[in-house]
Amino acid sequence: MEKALKKLETLADAAKYDVSCSSSGSTRASNGGLGNAKAAGVCHSFTEDGRCISLLKILFTNHCIYDCAYCVNRRSNDLRRATFSVDELVDLCVNFYRRNYIEGLFISSGVIISPDYTMERLIAVARKLREDHRFNGYIHMKAIPGADPLLVQAAGLYADRLSVNIEIPTEQHLLRLAPEKNFNSVLQPMDQIHLGIVSNKEERKKFRKAPRFVPAGQSTQLIVGASPETDYTILKLASGFYNQQGLKRVYYSGFLPVNEYDSRLPAIQKPPLVRENRLYQADWLMRFYHFQHNEILDEQHQELDLQMDPKLAYALRNPHLFPVDLDKAPYELILRVPGIGVRSAKIITGMRRYGRISFSHLKRMGVALKRAKYFITCRELPAGVNSLYPNQIRRRLLPAASAAGTQLSLF
Repeated sequence: MEKALKKLETLADAAKYDVSCSSSGSTRASNGGLGNAKAAGVCHSFTEDGRCISLLKILFTNHCIYDCAYCVNRRSNDLRRATFSVDELVDLCVNFYRRNYIEGLFISSGVIISPDYTMERLIAVARKLREDHRFNGYIHMKAIPGADPLLVQAAGLYADRLSVNIEIPTEQHLLRLAPEKNFNSVLQPMDQIHLGIVSNKEERKKFRKAPRFVPAGQSTQLIVGASPETDYTILKLASGFYNQQGLKRVYYSGFLPVNEYDSRLPAIQKPPLVRENRLYQADWLMRFYHFQHNEILDEQHQELDLQMDPKLAYALRNPHLFPVDLDKAPYELILRVPGIGVRSAKIITGMRRYGRISFSHLKRMGVALKRAKYFITCRELPAGVNSLYPNQIRRRLLPAASAAGTQLSLF
């Protein structure tokens, strides 16, 4: 047991660099076994309804046959290595669950021997949990790029969510920083998982007891700052993943300078956390606010403004769309007003059937009026605030926007 705990210390620490850890969208029933994926997200994650859950976030091994410039576990690094056996990792997961430490498992791995061999080990862990221990908690598994499609298919029958990390946004720079990898090895399993999810949904319409395939969908991770791609390139790639592969989430990880000796990497002292946060905010706009990637950024504006959130930056670049009349404007246009969220926009469109929207109504809804007042018209609005030029609005909001540049809030 002591040996397994030493491995746990090493491999749990090594897993902290993978941020694509989530637990939502699955409704796997307990059926008298261990755990319940619906009740679930020792990292903390969040379900779609806001509940916080605990996952054992672990690598199967930190040995790796690859020598990627940006990875702490690259084969040329001199660090303590460890590899679980299938039984060790299964026993840890079951015992942690019984002690109420965790509600699910996030399992990734370095590539040991080959992608197929590594994928087989991960599947063996999930299979033993599901079949031998009747574990019905949440399992998020990393699909290893380059693994046989049959193994990816098998993984999808045991895991609630699969993720394939693309890491570097363009193939040109992926080949420079990770010459043993290529885009095709990532995109092929993504396409396979997407088609498997779609066909499984159709199959379950005909046969209700057909086994579920990746019921919580798939995700991926992009490293921000390890290569010189613009924010526009990153958002364009993420938009393609959402629209074509049907991904649930794209995660953005600010580059950590863990291999400072490698001259291929940028010389930075700390990760670009503000840029990472702005990308998450832009991603939120694409997923929930009906924005297209080329509305947030375009060929003329390829970088997100680090001093203000992308929704406010969009409004200042498009003054012809504002002010928005809250008593007449469609829901999609109201969503584009800085300071108005999805919930508030729905309340506004529902309330105006019974009368005009007033400034006091917006206060009670929780609308961020310090920003919104410059972009709307409604009853009781202070005179003249929505007739300022964009540069005047920017000057008024910039001090607050600059202060917000260090925080991690979304609107």
